[in-house]
Amino acid sequence: MKKKRSIRKLIVVSFWLCVAAGTMVLLVAAMNVQNNKSCKGYAISIKGKADQWFLDKKDIAALLIVQGGVQGRSVKSFDLRRMENQLKNNVWVKDAELFFDNSRVLQVRIEERVPVARLFTVTGNSFYIDSSGERLPLSDKFSARLPVFTGFPSERDKLKGADSVLVRDIINISDYLMHDEFWMAQVSQIDIQADRTFEMIPVVGNHIIQFGDGTDYEKKFKRLLLFYQQVLSKTGMDVYQTLNVRYARQVIGVKSGT
Repeated sequence: MKKKRSIRKLIVVSFWLCVAAGTMVLLVAAMNVQNNKSCKGYAISIKGKADQWFLDKKDIAALLIVQGGVQGRSVKSFDLRRMENQLKNNVWVKDAELFFDNSRVLQVRIEERVPVARLFTVTGNSFYIDSSGERLPLSDKFSARLPVFTGFPSERDKLKGADSVLVRDIINISDYLMHDEFWMAQVSQIDIQADRTFEMIPVVGNHIIQFGDGTDYEKKFKRLLLFYQQVLSKTGMDVYQTLNVRYARQVIGVKSGT
């Protein structure tokens, strides 16, 4: 009885091994046939901020052509990893993913870098930065409406030390402004001082906002808004020459002519 069970078990295992082997052979054969066939074309999709595009599909198509073209080539001739890396060499490409679908169409998925601030250096050069601090060039295709920072002290592409800390403060302040309609409309530009603190120039009012560094930036904006609501709404926007929010739990106002 036990011998019959062993034989039956052996037959079942052998059957499923044959099925698995056959399936593997069919898959390999299908893959070889697929790889030997030619690419039918490509489809490009770009992920980024909906209302601003610094890359378009023509740019990506041009990069694909430089890499040897697409349509008509055999699928197996594509080095997708190398192509992805070459696409990432474009400063505006944050990430790239390439793969063939079942119709042998090359799917090109691009994630575009999104600028969060525009900087002017002390020498007058200008560029964007994204949320990771990556330096991005200005574009002829689109001019983004972003917070503007002047007096940036470094011309280097790769930043470290105090410059890296300053960029992080810029990113935090810029992100806050872009998510607050009032301050985005009220702050004309932010000047970076020699001690790496910020002074903000408002659109309405002749005062200067002495903001300090990026420490507790959210609390500073909230104190400043409270001062606008409770004081400037009664005195007018031109009574004060400077508003200082550097220090915790207070706003120091210096009146014009004082």
